[in-house]
Amino acid sequence: MSIFCPKIFFTDLDGTLLTTDKQITPATRAALTQWTAAGNKLVLSSGRAIDSVNDVRNTLGLNFPGMYLIGCNGGEIYDCDSGSIIYRTALTFPQTALVFRIAKEQGVHCHTYTDTHIVSPVDNEELLYYRHAIHTPVIICEDVLSALDKEPCKCIAIEIHDKEKLERFRQTLLPLTEGELNLLYSNDKYLEIFPASSGKGSAVHKLCGLLHIPLSHALAAGDEANDISMLQAAGLGIAMQNAKDCVKEAAALITQTDNNHDGLVPVLHKYM
Repeated sequence: MSIFCPKIFFTDLDGTLLTTDKQITPATRAALTQWTAAGNKLVLSSGRAIDSVNDVRNTLGLNFPGMYLIGCNGGEIYDCDSGSIIYRTALTFPQTALVFRIAKEQGVHCHTYTDTHIVSPVDNEELLYYRHAIHTPVIICEDVLSALDKEPCKCIAIEIHDKEKLERFRQTLLPLTEGELNLLYSNDKYLEIFPASSGKGSAVHKLCGLLHIPLSHALAAGDEANDISMLQAAGLGIAMQNAKDCVKEAAALITQTDNNHDGLVPVLHKYM
């Protein structure tokens, strides 16, 4: 007698599962319903903080049984059924202080998070731009570390006009944090900063281990550089048609259509 071992699907949100206007198409919703009804697992995996990922899940009605959320680029794993964080890894306070010091010196916007709030040293154009899609409330505090009740899972640097400025900031941090921090773009305006021990790929390994699901039964889909480790960790790495070239190079499969045209639907049907 064969024993059913579920498959598990890790999907990025923005640019992957969600359309450009942050919605989910009827065909994609139907495919997810069929996927989970067959006993498979669904994991929403994002650079966003857990509260924002959960907000997307609730707003769009993605309330499937046995779901998990990964936030902060793998820094937290949330069990939707129990409503609790089951895994967390974070930056140290000295690492966080270094990031904010260099950001201030170079005039780059940077903010971080508590469990319930964004914490930013200033209220500026970059923060306003970020909050068009992220509805988490904000604490404005010049001394960011004084507003934190525990070590944060990530920081994010944002530059909406000058990508080269953001890249100079990344290049400054690289030799100071080598082997300690990941510095990866989640889009051309957002630089994600999180522990080297974290990452979406590490979260794939961790959750599959906790659920006793072989990595060969894991599918992962994404479109940006911070998704690459997740695609490489899963048994099947899927790049969206609209993904960056570096993501497509890391993937085993590229969807025929983009995130606005049900790119994931044929893949879910094929591997269900």
